[in-house]
Amino acid sequence: MTKKVIIYSIMFLFLLSGGDILTAVDNSVKLPELNKPLAIKFANMALKCIEKEYPNKPSHVINDNNDIKGPRDLHPAFYGCFDWHSSVHGHWMLVKLLKVFPDLKLGTRIRSALKRNITKKNIEKELIYFNQANRKSFERTYGWAWLLKLTEELYTWKDSDGKILYSYLKPLAEKISDNYINFLPKQTYPIRTGVHPNTAFGLLFAYDYAGTIKNSALLALVKKRSMEYFSSDKNSPHEWEPGGEDFFSPSLMEADLMTRILTKEDFRLWFAKFLPGLKNSPLLKPAIVSDRSDGKLSHLDGLNLSRAWCMADILKQLPESDKRIEILKRSIKIHMKATIDNIKSGFYAGEHWLGSFAVYTFSRL
Repeated sequence: MTKKVIIYSIMFLFLLSGGDILTAVDNSVKLPELNKPLAIKFANMALKCIEKEYPNKPSHVINDNNDIKGPRDLHPAFYGCFDWHSSVHGHWMLVKLLKVFPDLKLGTRIRSALKRNITKKNIEKELIYFNQANRKSFERTYGWAWLLKLTEELYTWKDSDGKILYSYLKPLAEKISDNYINFLPKQTYPIRTGVHPNTAFGLLFAYDYAGTIKNSALLALVKKRSMEYFSSDKNSPHEWEPGGEDFFSPSLMEADLMTRILTKEDFRLWFAKFLPGLKNSPLLKPAIVSDRSDGKLSHLDGLNLSRAWCMADILKQLPESDKRIEILKRSIKIHMKATIDNIKSGFYAGEHWLGSFAVYTFSRL
């Protein structure tokens, strides 16, 4: 059966089911798995882009004529992949793939690429950049979060190269941790968007990093601000999602964060008020990507992946008898099936970053 026939069959079943896509999906359809062939595909995409300087979209405030430089001069470690944050999570993905598949055929190439970019000298230059004037909001908090995730991945890698790379990256991670500690008390209101500045996502990865590294000051602050921002939330306006260029669900990302912050029992009580009527929520149906050559529209592939990882985290907090577990499992399946085969689209707009989202999603399943 061709891919087109499968799609049309699901659409037909969708109509027969009265619009319930979850009812229409055959439970025999398997959830995609991260196997070696897929890992090689993703690794090749990252290896291509982390050293691809152009095209590039720098988020760069020019202080004077001396600041008019190319991406490699500004960011010798993370100059590729179209933008700084995508380069960072491209590096994270390569580390993660080596940890999952230590004997991956591309292992030697991956190690060489990591060691070319994450050097003591390069990270020192990245740190200098963060300490310059008008850099307080640079990559806040999306890029900050991914840098901490990369550092956390290296910290937990029982590998001699990993230990060296971690020692180089550690000062930059400590700088970003300090940035969180300085910024969060000043951020009166959370940013509830479906793109980069989303506060819940920034807190989520900072929480994981702080817990792993045992940064008690950052961990305590993330917990405190998460509770202050989100603990009283109820009746999330999930019917308004998705936005046209979202790669996060504001509702599900907030819920994912609260799976970390609250106990299981408290989370269940909070989630019942926050997302009532989940069974009929549009969050359960994958977003449609009309043009993967368009950088903003291709964000919706990322949305399908990040929704899947959020739902995977949420269902782990629900009691075994909860009927929503099956609903979420089926939704994860259709979100993954809608996206995995389209990551290698031939368009750099999505290929420079979507593999990282896919690998992170697999890590949460």
